[in-house]
Amino acid sequence: MDPLTPLDTLCRIILRAREYESQTASDYDPGEDPENVDDEGEGTLSVLEDEINESVEEELQAVFEDLGEDQLAEVIAFCWVGQGTYEAGDWDEAMEEAQSLVAEGTSGAIDELMEQPMLASVLESGLAAFDLSCSGVGDLS
Repeated sequence: MDPLTPLDTLCRIILRAREYESQTASDYDPGEDPENVDDEGEGTLSVLEDEINESVEEELQAVFEDLGEDQLAEVIAFCWVGQGTYEAGDWDEAMEEAQSLVAEGTSGAIDELMEQPMLASVLESGLAAFDLSCSGVGDLS
């Protein structure tokens, strides 16, 4: 299969999605008495924060906005294959549904991608279903 979207673009999406989903270490000092830590009633303390790097989020959003409608639908379809909603053999059906979603509005389609749990992993799995890989492409080699 030759994707409509260049493989290096798909791999850049995977790379940025990994950065977007990553967590950073918090400033919690494990040696500090937990009773002295103001956790604002949030329950247990975490050694990770869910801080999102805004520039990575903006870059990922911009990559999606720069895609043509068919390419955006293709990324969505790859994700659906990667998460198991569709099998690789049902590609035409996945693309048709993804194109319908994009036709309803690209911003809604982009929002779905931005909110996709484990976007990098499901997109990578979707590519793998078609024997496509980011191995040797750009920074992912």
